[in-house]
Amino acid sequence: MKSMRCRVVKPFLLLVVFFLIFQALPAWSQGSSPAKAKPALYEFGAGYCFSCKEMEKVMAELKPAYSDQMEFRMVYADKEKDLFQQYKIMLIPTQVFLDASGKEVDRHIGPLTKEEVIQKLKDLKFISK
Repeated sequence: MKSMRCRVVKPFLLLVVFFLIFQALPAWSQGSSPAKAKPALYEFGAGYCFSCKEMEKVMAELKPAYSDQMEFRMVYADKEKDLFQQYKIMLIPTQVFLDASGKEVDRHIGPLTKEEVIQKLKDLKFISK
């Protein structure tokens, strides 16, 4: 009976260990290196807000020029309530600046011009140009 249990348990344990290794190291299982994390700017707003629509235009202008250095993301109140709660957003528009590890390093409440956003990104050392 003990011999039978060993024949069943050992392969099962090997399978579990194999599964855990490939879950912990997805780059190995996929055969590719993980993407490098980038800093991010989350713009929290709503489709009905005039200032938010202006910030959406600013973000759309910045994305092509700087998307190689950082991530730009629009977060809408009616679509992503969980992120609004996670970042404790009380007023819109609000910009949340995240470092490459995802940690919040700054935030601003209210609209910003394209030039103000660029200056802020330079001050935070998120962009180089």
